[in-house]
Amino acid sequence: MLSRNSSADAVLAALEASADPALIAGMDRVGIRTEHAIGLSNPALRQIAREIGVEHGRAVALWQSPVREAKLLALLTFDPERLKPDEMFALAGDFTSWEMVDMAADLFVEAGLDPALIARFAADDREFARRTAFAMVAGAAVHCKSEPDETFIAFLPLIEAHAGDDRNFVKKAVNWALRNIGMRNRPCHAAALALAEKLAGSEDRTRRWIGRDAVKYLSDPKRLARLKG
Repeated sequence: MLSRNSSADAVLAALEASADPALIAGMDRVGIRTEHAIGLSNPALRQIAREIGVEHGRAVALWQSPVREAKLLALLTFDPERLKPDEMFALAGDFTSWEMVDMAADLFVEAGLDPALIARFAADDREFARRTAFAMVAGAAVHCKSEPDETFIAFLPLIEAHAGDDRNFVKKAVNWALRNIGMRNRPCHAAALALAEKLAGSEDRTRRWIGRDAVKYLSDPKRLARLKG
């Protein structure tokens, strides 16, 4: 039985004992690298995270494991108040899938929305490091409700700068960030839609795809009806 006092070794043993290798095929189908997966779903990992609680030292130890599930559990149990920007950037060197990036992005935003760190991730040419920047923006646009609109409008030039990156997990995150900024409220919507329309007219295929998709998303009448002033 796991508890808040469980060691990293005990947690790893429990992960191995409850794993279902039959789940691995499904991970492959959605683009998750599985060479180090043992077979636990994210809902199951979130339940374990609730049982063991946040414990930074144990999370650091779990992160050292090559096992996918151990790394994801580490991301769910790091103490965001103890994470420094250099540590977050170092973690990105071990990212191997979009799910790991997106879970880490939530953690990093919880640690504090840091435009300088986001710019640092965006400047990194590694696919998953760059995705981290835009996954952070996308998540923060939804969850950081008290953050001024100007913070998110200021991310639009960064989105424009990297909208030509045609790597799958980058372009989808850039698109995601643009759409989420646009759905914050009407002022953000106007700024995001203007950029989306600009990108939609680009001669570059990736920029054009991001722009057209965002224009379609941000112009949907049902979504427009939900926008706040």
